[in-house]
Amino acid sequence: MSADPMSSDLTVYYDGGCPLCRAEIGHYRDCRGAERIAFVDVGRDAPADGLGPDLDRGDALRRFHVRGADGRLVSGAAAFARLWRVLPNWRWLGRLVELRVFGLRPILPVAEAAYRLFLPLRPRLARLITRRHR
Repeated sequence: MSADPMSSDLTVYYDGGCPLCRAEIGHYRDCRGAERIAFVDVGRDAPADGLGPDLDRGDALRRFHVRGADGRLVSGAAAFARLWRVLPNWRWLGRLVELRVFGLRPILPVAEAAYRLFLPLRPRLARLITRRHR
């Protein structure tokens, strides 16, 4: 079960219609610390209310988004870093991605570039997963 977005440290928006996304979110839900996270399925059949004024369903389906308890919405690699920082066994990776060196975050832009390269592959990977499970 997912935590209530109003009382969570983090709200994760994911595409429940994507088998790849479901598998990944399923992994995170099983992690220690997941009780502090609200997981919101924004898939095509899920109600769109509750996403907030700065996030619509189309954007939520195109990129990974999280919202912190402060209400700030982030997406892409920065969103993964925020998620990982909430989960104790993944915290090291979140810190690494967000690492500041001389006031700069040198790893975050590289992680974002890798994420953007991955996005066009996501539908193909989802289809492969679907075929494999049939």
